[in-house]
Amino acid sequence: MDFDWISIKQPLLSWYQKKHRLLAWRETTNPYHIWLSEIMLQQTRVEAVKGYYERFLREIPDIKALADVSEEKLLKLWEGLGYYNRARNLKKAAVTIVESYDGTFPSDYDSVLALPGIGEYTAGAICSICYDLPTPAVDGNVLRVMTRVSDCHLNIDDLKTKRIAKQMLLPLYNEGQCRDLTQALMEIGATVCIPNGTPRCAECPLIHLCKAYAKTTWGMLPVRKEKKARRIEEKTVFVLHDGNQYGIRKRESKGLLANLWEFYHTEGIMDKEDAIRFISDHGFKPVLLEKQIPYTHVFSHVEWRMTAYYISCSYQKSELVWVNREDFETKYALPTAFRYFLEKEP
Repeated sequence: MDFDWISIKQPLLSWYQKKHRLLAWRETTNPYHIWLSEIMLQQTRVEAVKGYYERFLREIPDIKALADVSEEKLLKLWEGLGYYNRARNLKKAAVTIVESYDGTFPSDYDSVLALPGIGEYTAGAICSICYDLPTPAVDGNVLRVMTRVSDCHLNIDDLKTKRIAKQMLLPLYNEGQCRDLTQALMEIGATVCIPNGTPRCAECPLIHLCKAYAKTTWGMLPVRKEKKARRIEEKTVFVLHDGNQYGIRKRESKGLLANLWEFYHTEGIMDKEDAIRFISDHGFKPVLLEKQIPYTHVFSHVEWRMTAYYISCSYQKSELVWVNREDFETKYALPTAFRYFLEKEP
């Protein structure tokens, strides 16, 4: 990354002051609020996070409340955001803060980094935004900007590249204005030097400095490792109900979607006759197969290809928990992979 990085600071900060999006977490330096927003924004779009962020803070207004919240309520508030271990680690870290820091978020980088669920990027973001410390926050957005501006062809999935990037940014941070610098780098990567599609070079304050723009190499950058193909799993899902009562069960405490609720299902895809036979053999006493719906849900490493059968039953077998339709809105955290079928119910 051979480049005069000091040269980007003033045009970048001037652009940020005029063009940045108005977001609730940019109106505060409260470390709890910034921490929450950064965790929510991991692998999630800004527009999707807005409502979750506001609702979460209404229900869990401070670190002590987060440490005390039940997992059931926590997961319900997180429902639909995915990557649920992010929420569990928030609570673990809150417990640590209450026990070790008397409920006050730590203000030095090493202590923040040591908290559960917080890596180098998040620690750098919190410390620079909340405490104006010279701690660069280097994520995919920042690396994309840096590799394009400097026409750098190092692989950004390599930890060594991230360390080099942090070292390159340190002189900028050591000059001050760390809070705005972190947010400006994030913002230009998210809104101008975008990850998918053509970057909006005409809107970029760094266009006159950008080597990739001058060499027309931006389409080759950043360099990344080739992703492994997702594993394919087929499932037959049974949306079983007795009137307004729906049968659900809790997933295991470890693994994918741990401790969340799900509809009854089995591996493999069945036709209608096999589905009715399966449910009958398992003691559910089906009355009517009402409809079937296919759905594919994609996780980061696995793809579920599902067929769901909606079946009314005359017997509420105790193997499942039977809950009112309305309870899904207030109490039971149903992950998106299964909520899709609930939303297709009239």
